[in-house]
Amino acid sequence: MSLTIAFDLDGTLIDSVPQIADCVNTALATRGAGPLTQRTVQGFVGKGLPALVRQVARELRLPEADTDPLHGEILALYTRVETPASALYPGVRAALAVLRDEGHSLAICTNKPHAATLKCLADTGLTLLFDRVIGGDSLPTRKPDPAMLHAALDGSGTALYVGDSETDAETAEAAGIPFLLFTEGYRKSAVEDLSHTASFSSFADLPNLIATRSSSL
Repeated sequence: MSLTIAFDLDGTLIDSVPQIADCVNTALATRGAGPLTQRTVQGFVGKGLPALVRQVARELRLPEADTDPLHGEILALYTRVETPASALYPGVRAALAVLRDEGHSLAICTNKPHAATLKCLADTGLTLLFDRVIGGDSLPTRKPDPAMLHAALDGSGTALYVGDSETDAETAEAAGIPFLLFTEGYRKSAVEDLSHTASFSSFADLPNLIATRSSSL
C-alpha cells in the first residue's frame, strides 16, 4: 500500500545544530553577547525560530527590546547558511530513495522557516524527493498544532509521520496520525515517555519498518 509520509527535518533527517548555533552566535556577537554552546542551542530547537530566539534572549538575559531585531538577524543568516551533505544522518538519502521507489509520497513538516528549509533541501540534494514542503512560517500556526501536519499530508487517509522530538510526538497525537520516532535526534525525554507507534535508531531500518506498518493500515 502506498502511503503519504511526512518527515520532520532538524534532528530527524539532518543534524542542523552546528549551522543553527553558528547563526545564533554570529548575531549575538554583534551585541557583544554569547557565544552559546551547541548543546545549549540544541535544547532550544524544535518549536520554531521565534521560540528559539526567545529562549536565547532569556538564557543571556538580553533586553526584551532586543528580541525582534535578534530574530530578524538570525533569520537572515539562517536563510543563507550552507548545510553540508555531511549533516544528513547516515542512511537518510538511501532510505528516502527506497520509499520513493516503492511509490510512497514524501513531504516535509518542520518548524524551520520555509525559505531556510528549501535551501537546506537543495544543499543536501533532497529537493526532488519531496512532493510538499510545509515550513514553520507556511501557516499561521506551528507544531504541535496539527494543522501543519494535515497540510503536509494533503488529506491522505493512509499516512505516517516521522520525527525525533516531543513536539513531533505531540503533533502526531493531535493529528491522529501514527508516529515513528527516530531516537538519535534532539529529544529531551526518554523514548518510553513519548507517544509513538514504533521507534528506530538507523535509517537503514526505516523502509522495512514502514512496510510492516503499511500492511496494517
